[in-house]
Amino acid sequence: MIRNRNILTMSSFTAMFFLGVGAAIIGAASRNIGLSPFQIGLLLAAQNIGFILSVITVGTLADSADKARLLFAASFILAVSFFFFYQNDAFILNLGIMLIIGVGIGGYEGAADAMLLDIHQRRQSLFINMNHFFVTVGQLMIVIYLIFLQMDWRKSMVQSAVAVFVLAIIFGLSRVPPRKVVTTESFGKRLAFIGKQRPVLVLFLLASCAVGIEASLIGIITTLLMEFYGFNQVTSKLGLVAFLSGIATGRIVLGVLARDSQQLEYILALFALTAIVLSFLLFASPGTVMAYILLVVSGATISVLFPLTIALAGLKYLEMSGMVMGIIKLGIPVGGIAAPLMFSLCVQAASFKAALVIFPAIGITGFILALTYRKQLAVVSRSEGPINM
Repeated sequence: MIRNRNILTMSSFTAMFFLGVGAAIIGAASRNIGLSPFQIGLLLAAQNIGFILSVITVGTLADSADKARLLFAASFILAVSFFFFYQNDAFILNLGIMLIIGVGIGGYEGAADAMLLDIHQRRQSLFINMNHFFVTVGQLMIVIYLIFLQMDWRKSMVQSAVAVFVLAIIFGLSRVPPRKVVTTESFGKRLAFIGKQRPVLVLFLLASCAVGIEASLIGIITTLLMEFYGFNQVTSKLGLVAFLSGIATGRIVLGVLARDSQQLEYILALFALTAIVLSFLLFASPGTVMAYILLVVSGATISVLFPLTIALAGLKYLEMSGMVMGIIKLGIPVGGIAAPLMFSLCVQAASFKAALVIFPAIGITGFILALTYRKQLAVVSRSEGPINM
C-alpha cells in the first residue's frame, strides 16, 4: 500500500488539475460541440447539482473514512464520465453524464484538501493553496489546448479519462494515515453543532464572495475588454489568460508567504486590495499595457481568498474538517451563481458599465465580514483542547 506523503500530495495536486479540466470543459469546448446557450446553461446547472450533492457527502465521509478510497471513487467516476461525454450526440444522455462529472469533481473538492490537512502537520494553508493552484492550471491548459491550439476536443477528453483512471489506480493502492484528532460524534450531532456556529456561516459567505468575483470576472473579461478598451478577439483572450496567470502566480507566491497563523490577516488585506484594484481596472479606463498589468494584479489579489478561507475553516474545526470544508465549499456553486445573477440583473436595470460596481462592492463586503467577525474566526491553538459539542 502507498502511504508516502509526497506521493499522496502529488496525487492530490493531479486530481485538482483534472477538477479544473472538468469545471472548464463546457466553456472551452461549447463551440466545438455546437451547444446553444440554453444547452450550456442546462449542462452547467447539472454539473453544479452533482457537485453540491457530492462535496457535502464526501466531505462528511472524509471525517471518518479513508480519504484515499474516497478519492479512488471520485477518480473512477470522473474517468468514466470523461470517456463517455459526448461520445454520443444525445443531449439528455450527456446531461446525465455532466451530472456525474459534477459528482466526480465534487468528490475531489470534498476529500483532497481534507487529506492534505491530515498528512501535513505544518504549512497546511500552503498545500491547500497549491492544491487550488493546480485547479487554475487545469483550467488554463484546457483553454489553451482547445481554443488556441484548436485540437480535437474529444481526443482531449479520452486522454483525460486515461490519466484520471491511472490516478484512480494510485488512490486505490494508497492509504491515508489516520488523523490524530478525530470526532466520535454522530452525523446529526455534528450537524447540529455546526448549525450553531456563526463562524461557519461567515466563512461560507467569504467563500461565496471570493468565488463570485473570480467566476464572474472569468466570464466577462473578454467582453469587458472588447466593449470598453478596444481589444479584439485575440487580445481580449490574452487578457483572460493574464487574469488566470495572475491567479496561478498568486496562489504560489502568496501561498508561500502566508503562514497558518496569518490566514485571517491575509484574507482581510486581500479583500480590501481586490476592491481597490478592481475599481482601477473597471472604472479608471487604463491603457492597454496598464489593463494587462491590472488584470494580472487583480488575479493575484483574488487568487488565495478561497483557498485561505478553506484552510482557515479546516484548521478552526480540525475534528470535523471534512464536513466543515464541505459546507464552506458549497460557496463555489452559490457564489458562482449569485454574483453573475446579480450582475445580469444590474445590467438589465442600468447598464453594463454601471453593473461593474458589483465586483468592488463584493470585495468590500468580504472585508467588512472578515473584520466584523475577526475574533470569532481566530483559530484556537490545538494545545487548548478539542471542541466541545
